[in-house]
Amino acid sequence: MEKREGEETENGTTQEKGSICGFDSLYHLLQTSLSPQLFQEVNRILLGLNCGKKLESIALPQPVKALSANHDFDLQAFSFSADKESLRGPRIVRVGLIQNSIALPTTEPFLNQREAIFQKLIPMIDAAGSSGVNILCLQEAWTMPFAFCTREKKWCEFAEEIDGESTKFLQQLAQKYSMVIISPILERDVNHGETLWNTAVIIGNHGNIIGKHRKNHIPRVGDFNESTYYMEGNTGHPVFETAYGKIAVNICYGRHHPLNWLAFGLNGAEIVFNPSATVGELSEPMWPIEARNAAIANSYFVGSINRVGTEVFPNPFTSGDGKPQHADFGHFYGSSHFSAPDASCTPSLARHKDGLLISDMDLNLCRQLKDKWGFRMTARYDVYADLLGRYVKQDFEPQVISDPLLHKSA
Repeated sequence: MEKREGEETENGTTQEKGSICGFDSLYHLLQTSLSPQLFQEVNRILLGLNCGKKLESIALPQPVKALSANHDFDLQAFSFSADKESLRGPRIVRVGLIQNSIALPTTEPFLNQREAIFQKLIPMIDAAGSSGVNILCLQEAWTMPFAFCTREKKWCEFAEEIDGESTKFLQQLAQKYSMVIISPILERDVNHGETLWNTAVIIGNHGNIIGKHRKNHIPRVGDFNESTYYMEGNTGHPVFETAYGKIAVNICYGRHHPLNWLAFGLNGAEIVFNPSATVGELSEPMWPIEARNAAIANSYFVGSINRVGTEVFPNPFTSGDGKPQHADFGHFYGSSHFSAPDASCTPSLARHKDGLLISDMDLNLCRQLKDKWGFRMTARYDVYADLLGRYVKQDFEPQVISDPLLHKSA
């Protein structure tokens, strides 16, 4: 992978802002820096093995590659396999993730900003559809800048009803390509006093609206004090049965809550998508770990999506951390990827540019890993249910057994 042109460093070299030492991703940095033999061993540990072997790349049609080149977005495709079964045939579904930066400065009229994002995504969605993607997920609040850090109410104008402009826009493309599309938006609930929610709309492959899920966990971490705009969702942990499999959506901050992942698994999810917006200083070391762990623990596939770029806002804001006010809150580091229940995962998309990641996955792998590890049978849900039942009560006392000699004087 060649280094891309961009900002000049102290030693006179150039690298694009948001890259890793001039490389698109950690994977490409290691691939270039290590000998093939060393990289093979590092890759085995870093990405794992799928059914005992490294993931295979998928050859995509030339017109799709041309869309990637002409519109400058990262394009990668890989295949997860499962063991051959005697009584079931393969259940292969092709899934896609899109990460993108905003298209216009945040100072432009809101209508222009939203329309520019629509136009920016058309070639990427066309590339997914032309590649035969069955299920496509977009990033959190994809129709707008991630302005929730500012705590300014003017950004509420981007909120729309479930059947609003972005849904109508995507319904046409879903129907055109017979593709299920997950569309995370800022929802305006007009039937309940124009309440706002952070919501994922599930659009079926016939262009119909299957349903919605509202973000369960709302961060109150520095700039991510999103309760200024919306509160915890009220839709539970729905799993949507589509033409291509059972899917769920764990929106952004919910990935830090293991029981949130668990609930989608208990409801039968085969693929859980995690559309996100998170910046490097806050969460990057967690990013490759949490989703992969969820896929392993719950025996399903996970698709992790993070936007890219640095979004600068007109009015500086503070974070309540004593630091000076600022007009942006960091670089969204992209790095979208897929994780499988057998602990294997794909390389990530670029850290600094738009991208489309495609994966074939045999959903039979979900049951095979349940049979292999027996997590469901050994989970002791009754024990945990009892603990949680006691924990939520006001008179809860932790089960702590102290050493009787601990407080005895010498």
